[in-house]
Amino acid sequence: MGDRMDVPLPVSNYQLDIVLVGINHPGNLGAVCRAMLNHGFTNLSLVSPECSVDDEEARNRAKHSGRILDSAVIYSSLKDAIAESSLVVGTSGKREVGSKILKRHFVLPWEFADKIRDLDGKVSLIFGEEGKGLSSEDLDMCDVLLTLPTWEGYPIANLSQAVGHCVYELHRDRILNGASIKGVIKQRGLTPQLRQILKQSIEDFSNSLDTDINDLIADVYDRVIMRGIPLDTEAERMIGSLVQATTALQKVSGDENWKRERRKRVTPSKKPKTSESP
Repeated sequence: MGDRMDVPLPVSNYQLDIVLVGINHPGNLGAVCRAMLNHGFTNLSLVSPECSVDDEEARNRAKHSGRILDSAVIYSSLKDAIAESSLVVGTSGKREVGSKILKRHFVLPWEFADKIRDLDGKVSLIFGEEGKGLSSEDLDMCDVLLTLPTWEGYPIANLSQAVGHCVYELHRDRILNGASIKGVIKQRGLTPQLRQILKQSIEDFSNSLDTDINDLIADVYDRVIMRGIPLDTEAERMIGSLVQATTALQKVSGDENWKRERRKRVTPSKKPKTSESP
């Protein structure tokens, strides 16, 4: 009883990758794997883990999902872990009020499941270190932020419970909407390169505005646009509009950058984006 049956995994349009940043408890690592396989997901990435996939406790807690530990991919940075993703989703239990709510506009797990149902691409769902969560820098790399509808008196869930809640909603959505049936119409999600170009276009546009809150405006545009899960064709049109608007603003302000090649082609910046602490 409790053994895994030799049956095919359920099929989704998207490819879900659970990303754990800085995990330090082997028991949690094993429990995450068990929750994932309970709901038919097997792709796991670990960013700078502080415990081993071969730890005995991790293997014991994983039970029959040990193959997820066997195939887990380890990265030295979150940037590398999400390099091939069409959509990057960060998780947090911190819910700020006031001006910071613009930077922390969350979706709930069932809303997330609904948004990505027909997405054809890799979706990275990121969880932070136990007791700390994701840093501001990590959250800035995300396109969408997700939170659990936990009670405000004790909002922070255990890591494996948080992963379990999310994969449950995703699998529930598959069952209710038949996404595991072959022949379902897919919508092509953003290619990783186009995703970066769109984000860079937003940043360039915001930096061309005559204001002292450029970063905040860029963040709002980024969150609102990416929450809509745009398709490649939609992103291309937005990029074109943003580039034209940026060029016009630069020309009016006397910024000579409007004459350069970048007004026709946007190249993603290699510098990591920084922000104030949440």
